[in-house]
Amino acid sequence: MKIVEVGPRDGLQNEKSAVATEVKVDLLNRLSAAGFANIEVTSFVSPKWVPQLADASEVMEQIKRRSGTTYSVLAPNLQGVHKAVAGKADEIVIFTAASETFCHKNINCSIEQSFERYAPVADVVKANGLRLRGSISCSFGCPYEGEVPISSVVKVVKRLVALGCDEIDLADTIGVGTVNRVRELVRAASQEFPVERLAGHYHDTYGQALANILASLEAGLATFHSSVAGLGGCPYAPGATGNVATEDVLYLLHGLGLETGITLDEVASIGEFICAAVGRLNASKAGSALLSKKKLSGISSRS
Repeated sequence: MKIVEVGPRDGLQNEKSAVATEVKVDLLNRLSAAGFANIEVTSFVSPKWVPQLADASEVMEQIKRRSGTTYSVLAPNLQGVHKAVAGKADEIVIFTAASETFCHKNINCSIEQSFERYAPVADVVKANGLRLRGSISCSFGCPYEGEVPISSVVKVVKRLVALGCDEIDLADTIGVGTVNRVRELVRAASQEFPVERLAGHYHDTYGQALANILASLEAGLATFHSSVAGLGGCPYAPGATGNVATEDVLYLLHGLGLETGITLDEVASIGEFICAAVGRLNASKAGSALLSKKKLSGISSRS
């Protein structure tokens, strides 16, 4: 199993107050030490659109890299990908959508135009021997268009395959996915791209993320995105809550006897750290339960 930890990028980008660079670096170093095989670090986009990640170059320069961990960054244009290469990223992520309206709202262009932008980005990525990952927003539903046809998602999968993507994310940006829809979409997408190279990115708006991960496992997926303490959301998806919490995903997978290489107790402590640093409540049920148990144990040992 591979868990892609997206908290440092997808999680922090929506925090209203500025998060200090040293806090981001500390978070990333803790996640690396916990054993993650893939961490989404930051995004090389205009600070005008995502001011929280304006320190992308500084973060990439300061983190302690763990052997065996892939450090990913988002880079939607040539300027961004050149900065990402200079920052020694291992994987470049490009992002489009299965919904025309969301694509315009999110990256200010049509789906077709997004691929025109990404063609030269893909060339730079491949010329530098890096991995290319494509992410499809609104694969299960759109805040503006409603239900998104599976055929629309499959069309985008085909375009990303043609672009040379090594991995493709099916993202439930607003958390409306259901078990049956997950099964249908994974089945359809895997007709165009190897299922072992597809990933599930589920938000937990309707409390269905863990059920959807289990359905994805049964359909053959082995890679999932999650965010420590459930940090995150999407500024262009009104009402969408955060990503599924990494601690909850780990509790599920470990309970199924699956190997992740990640220490759950360490991740729970990391969740406590980052929530205190940004001043928000921990959205992970498993993380909160483990932390409470640990505190009660400490009280008992002192009494």
